Amino acid sequence: MFGAFERAVAGRYLWARKGERFVSVIAGFSLVGIALGVATLIVVLSVMGGFRQELLGRILGLNGHLGVSAMQGPLTDYAAATARIRTLPQVERATPVVEGQVLLTTDAGGSAGGLVRGIAPEDLRARPIIAGNIKAGDLAAFQGEDAIVIGAGLARKLEVGIGDRVTVVSPQGRVTVFGTVPRLRAYKVAAIFEVGMQEYDSGFVFLPLSAAQLFFQLPQAVSQIEVHLRDPDESDAAAYAIRQALADRPLRIADWQDANSGFFQLVQVQRNVMFLILTLIILVAAFNIVSSLTMLVKDKGRDIAILRTMGAGRGAILRIFLLCGAAVGGVGTLAGFGIGLLFCANIESIRQGLMAVTGTTVFDPEIYFLTRIPAVVDPAEVAQVVGLGLLLSLLATLIPSWRAARLDPVEALRNE
Repeated sequence: MFGAFERAVAGRYLWARKGERFVSVIAGFSLVGIALGVATLIVVLSVMGGFRQELLGRILGLNGHLGVSAMQGPLTDYAAATARIRTLPQVERATPVVEGQVLLTTDAGGSAGGLVRGIAPEDLRARPIIAGNIKAGDLAAFQGEDAIVIGAGLARKLEVGIGDRVTVVSPQGRVTVFGTVPRLRAYKVAAIFEVGMQEYDSGFVFLPLSAAQLFFQLPQAVSQIEVHLRDPDESDAAAYAIRQALADRPLRIADWQDANSGFFQLVQVQRNVMFLILTLIILVAAFNIVSSLTMLVKDKGRDIAILRTMGAGRGAILRIFLLCGAAVGGVGTLAGFGIGLLFCANIESIRQGLMAVTGTTVFDPEIYFLTRIPAVVDPAEVAQVVGLGLLLSLLATLIPSWRAARLDPVEALRNE
C-alpha cells in the first residue's frame, strides 16, 4: 500500500531536523498518550476480569451453584434427597449442610461473629478450595463432635492456633426451668484455612455435620443441600431436573446468579464505565494526532507543492500523511500493548513495592475482599483494545491527510 518513496518522505517528516522539531514533539506526546491509554485500558480490564473470576471461583467454591432447601423449616430425609440429586447428569457434587450464625469466644477474652457450616468430613475434604488452602493443622483431625475448622482471619482475630479451644455461642437459647439460657459449646481447632477472600477467612467456621446437627438441635435434618454443577451456566436446567427428581416434596431452589446478582451486576457496570472512561484517554491522544498532522501540513505546504509539481499525485500525498499518523498511532498502540501485558504479569510485585516505598496499604483486603490484586488477561479483550487504538489513530489521520492531498500547489507556492 505504501511505496518506498512515501515511506521515506513520511520518515523524514516524523524525524524533523533541528529547528523543525516542534511538530515531532507534539507527535511524541500523542504517541505517549495512546500508549498510556491502551496500557491502562488493558490493565484495568484485566484486573476487573480477574476480580470477577476470583470472587466467582471463591463464592461458588464455598457456596455451590444451587441451594436446595425446604419451603418451611429444615430439610428432613435429606440423605435420600441428596442421593437422588447426585444421580442427575448435570450435578458434580451434592452436599448436605447445616448453617447458623453464632458468636465465637475464647478463654483469652477474644470474640467475633461468624457463620457455622456443618458438613460431613469427607465432603469438606473433597472441596479443593478448602482442602487445598489449609495453612495449619490437618483435615484428618476434622471428625467426631469436638473438632472445628476456622479461617485464618478469624484465627488471628481470636488469637487461637491448632489445638486451642473456641467456644461457639448460639443466639437461639435453650429453654430450661430457670428460663432461657444461651446454648454454647467449646470445640478444638483442628485446622486453619485461608482461601484468599477476606469475608470467608474472617467469618466462616466448619463443624462436622453430626456435631452441627447436635448443636443447632436439628436431628436428622439439614438447612439445605448445596449442589455443585458441571457447568454453572446450566443452573436453570439443573434446577428443573432437581424439581422433577424431588417432585414429592415442596422445595426452594436458590440459583447462584440470583443470590449474587446484585454484586456481579455492580462489577459489570463498573467494568463498562471504566472501559468508557479510559477509551476517552485514547480518544484525546487521537485528537493530538489530528493537531500534530494539521500543524505538519501547514508547515510542509511548500514541500507538498514542490512534490506535486514534480509528479507526486494526490494519492501519494494522502498516503504520506496517513503513514505519518498511522506510525504514531501504531507504535503508541503496540507500546501500550507491551506495557499493559508487562504490568499485568507483575502487578502483585508492583503492589508490594508501592507498599514498601510509601508505607501505605494498597488494595486493602477488608475493602476489596481479596488478599492480592488479580489480573486475568483475556485475549479477546486485549485484541479489542488494540483494534480500538489502531482504529482511532487511523481515523484521526484522515482529515489532515485529505487536506494535504487537496492542497493546490499553485496557491501554496504563490503564498510562499
